[in-house]
Amino acid sequence: MFRRDPLQIIAFKTSGTTKRICIRGRALQDENIDLDKKGVLGLLFNTWKRFETDEIRHATLIAKFPNGDQEELKTDRRGYFLVYKSLNNLETYTDAEGWLSVQLSYKDKPWKRKIQSQNVFYAKVLIPSEKACFGIISDVDDTIIHTGVASALKWRVLYNTFFKSAGRRLALNGAAEFYHLLHKGKTGKCANPIFYVSHSPWNLYRYIDYFLKKNNFPKGPIVLRNFPRPFKKRNAPRLPQKQQEILTLLNAHKTLNFILIGDSGEHDPYIYLDIVERYPERIMAIYIRNVAHKKKSKRVQKLFKNYNKVPVLLVENSAQAIQHAKANGFIA
Repeated sequence: MFRRDPLQIIAFKTSGTTKRICIRGRALQDENIDLDKKGVLGLLFNTWKRFETDEIRHATLIAKFPNGDQEELKTDRRGYFLVYKSLNNLETYTDAEGWLSVQLSYKDKPWKRKIQSQNVFYAKVLIPSEKACFGIISDVDDTIIHTGVASALKWRVLYNTFFKSAGRRLALNGAAEFYHLLHKGKTGKCANPIFYVSHSPWNLYRYIDYFLKKNNFPKGPIVLRNFPRPFKKRNAPRLPQKQQEILTLLNAHKTLNFILIGDSGEHDPYIYLDIVERYPERIMAIYIRNVAHKKKSKRVQKLFKNYNKVPVLLVENSAQAIQHAKANGFIA
């Protein structure tokens, strides 16, 4: 008989305001994935476990909020849950950086299964501090971690994802330093929120979260995408999900202006230009990291030639970005 893995709740880092927060995550069996695993077979097995998930469908969970309120929530057919909760004075429950904790647990033990962590899991929610001077929205792939999105047939993406552990992946040189400077802002005490928004699927959440911790990036909400359902009909053209998520962040945090950071390998430049058209007063600057792809780089250079609506820098290295941010008064 197959061993039945214990249950867990993976709560994604999310954000909210002083009156409304978002709780998002997934109920899964614990596959005991070792994010520092070495060896080809071990890494392939880990990748398989990340994508062949055993979700806990239609489970009832209990969310306990910092003010003592409780709420039941249900997972969907893929084990995901998403709930918005309106509460007053949430800032009174946050730490110095603006983070608060929401306790999650299974209401009942499904099928009398063992549950990890004594059935206590925590969701971390960021409420941007009143000290925040601006927000930062950053891509992940080829912006802070070398992925190879622009490579032929995406072979580097496959190699880096399947054959490299999160612990052995290297951040682009100087990126963590740049992000810490942006987080601290001009005064050094701004606690500017950083949102990591990627086209990667939610299955890679723990992989990306571990990479950010391992490479000393500032902690921030992570926003990924759902896998599209096979054969699902689309009634009308829609914006890319990544673009929708960024627009959602701007609408949720109306008091903040933003710096956008991406790369020239895929769609970031076009998405960011569209966002500037929609919110011309709220985008302070755009940083586009150049990838090693001549055709794509030339296309992006042409796109931003004579562009003057917001400051834009095509970045060859983090030192250039730091110098530009200092010159524009974003960092000390």
